[in-house]
Amino acid sequence: MGFVTKTLRACEWRPRGLIGSANIQNNLATAIQLQLKTLLRRVQDLAGFIVKSVRLVGDPGHTHIEAVLAADPRFKRRCSCCGKPGRIHDYLGQRHWHFVPLWGFPVILRYTPCRVICPQGGATVEAMPWNRGKSPYASAYMLFLARWARRLSWKETAAVFQTSWEAVRRSVEWVVEWGLENRVLTGVTALGIDELHWGRGKKSENFVTLIYQIDAGVRRLLWIGHKRKEATIKAGITFLEQQCDGFLAGLRVICSDMWKPYLKEIARQAGWALNVLDPFHIVQHLNLAVDTVRRGEQSRLRDKAARARAKGGRFLLLKRGTRVRGKAREKLKAVLGSLGATSRAWELKESFRKFWQYRSPTWAAAYLRAWTSRALRSRLEPMRKVARMLRSHEELLLNYFRAKRQYNSGVVEGMNNKARVELARSFGHRSFIVLKLVLYHTLGALPEPPSSHKFC
Repeated sequence: MGFVTKTLRACEWRPRGLIGSANIQNNLATAIQLQLKTLLRRVQDLAGFIVKSVRLVGDPGHTHIEAVLAADPRFKRRCSCCGKPGRIHDYLGQRHWHFVPLWGFPVILRYTPCRVICPQGGATVEAMPWNRGKSPYASAYMLFLARWARRLSWKETAAVFQTSWEAVRRSVEWVVEWGLENRVLTGVTALGIDELHWGRGKKSENFVTLIYQIDAGVRRLLWIGHKRKEATIKAGITFLEQQCDGFLAGLRVICSDMWKPYLKEIARQAGWALNVLDPFHIVQHLNLAVDTVRRGEQSRLRDKAARARAKGGRFLLLKRGTRVRGKAREKLKAVLGSLGATSRAWELKESFRKFWQYRSPTWAAAYLRAWTSRALRSRLEPMRKVARMLRSHEELLLNYFRAKRQYNSGVVEGMNNKARVELARSFGHRSFIVLKLVLYHTLGALPEPPSSHKFC
């Protein structure tokens, strides 16, 4: 309303024939041009420069707004390297930059830069606040695209704002690089380490290793690496230590699963930190053991009535028993009544939930030994395998209670779900470099370059 009111006041329409109509059009064009100049200055810092003219260029359907910039004679030109004023050496050819679109019209900035004599020696291109190196995109435009790329897929962002996928990629890359250089890593005390499946197959090349910060109130992605080997986790910890001196010394808790390369490298790099195993992966192992027992026993059934009662109980057996109610509970009882070995495996799985309710490591250790003894005597090989695995990782399991039950990998799994959403949004990423940019941009909570206007 402010723009419309000012424009109408500037026009002050009075019917005076053709001459009056021409004056009205001139007044309207002047008012719109003044408003566009004001908008440009609000969006982009133009200290030391003036907006010489703003006009519509092109045919209907292919129209864009062109803003011609010029140097303010009241200011001296400054070196882009050191920022100090210098003497003009020569002038270069006119350049153009893509800027934030306005009302659906692409905006182009045009300016003829010069080279100045740097006080430290040599001729360099003058400093332009909207310019970033040789990029044809203004900094405000790159930040605009990067912010929308966090909400939409890169392809959708390019289509909506009439630009290319490459422009969106360059914008996100610039914002991510700036954020990685300026982020603060002090005060990190808890890490979560996990892998994420990416690509096809189960080879190491189809996984990425993710390191998260899981402190209370701060959940962000700190590092992403290709594969899930010892060298991968070592490279990630080394990278974080190089970015922040004393990073490893401040760690108190590290949450991970039972993947041997992770456990070995964590013990070697940060052995003083409590390595808390992931309760969710342990539950996954128990569910897999129950399902293995069910498949073997159900395949051996010969009675049609027993097979009918046991059919359709797979997911009921995997759910927590207290959450199965109503008709589903009746079905679960029928399945357990017809499958004796599966019933024993299910009871062992459900009884293990009491382990996580303890607060004292001593009492938790006693319950773990008692439970594993029962599982080893159950004559169910899948459950015996899980019991042997839990006994071999007893000390790491008890770290969950030594950390006062304040840390688990539930946060890590939640962040992994967000990462999978980003993969699904763009139907996957073929390049690891692009995947890295997307995850850093959406999950890294990185600081952004300063700007005078927030677009979204």
